Amino acid sequence: MNNNDSATILIVPGLRDHVPEHWQTLLAAQLPKVRSVPPLEQDKLSLSARVEAIQRELEQIDGPVILVAHSAGVLMVAHWAARYSRPIKGALLATPPDLDATWPANYPSPESLHANGWTPLPRQPLPFPTLVCASDDDHLASLDAVRELASDWEASLVELGKVGHLNPATGYGEWPDAHELIEILDR
Repeated sequence: MNNNDSATILIVPGLRDHVPEHWQTLLAAQLPKVRSVPPLEQDKLSLSARVEAIQRELEQIDGPVILVAHSAGVLMVAHWAARYSRPIKGALLATPPDLDATWPANYPSPESLHANGWTPLPRQPLPFPTLVCASDDDHLASLDAVRELASDWEASLVELGKVGHLNPATGYGEWPDAHELIEILDR
């Protein structure tokens, strides 16, 4: 594919923003046409501020876009899609957390997420081709919960096996499959 015809990739990180050894950060360094939603300096839990950051980045991109989101970034994309209408070529949404699950103590509480606008999560069909990647052993969401989200969003489910939360803490820096999945969306 000609580089001029390929989509710009917009990286939408989760709540921890840009971690140097995270697969999204490594992926961004490898792609020719990529932008990343920048970290928030304040209001880090504000869903509204995060959705507006996605929109600001999209306003800077001409041509087709593929969204590549991880964890809470997936939830941000769902909220963005419910508020804005801009043509998106596709989305790769990896290991979304389950807002109804009990998370470990080092994560935001359900009450703080609700107070900051994260719930209710939009569950209507996403208006662009979407691949939702799920783990068999993610401590933030069961495979069944992610399967249900993918179904509600009318997305294709990609079962990754036992990859934890697909982050450095579970052994993922590099994630080579991301390239192949993005190519599927960029056809």
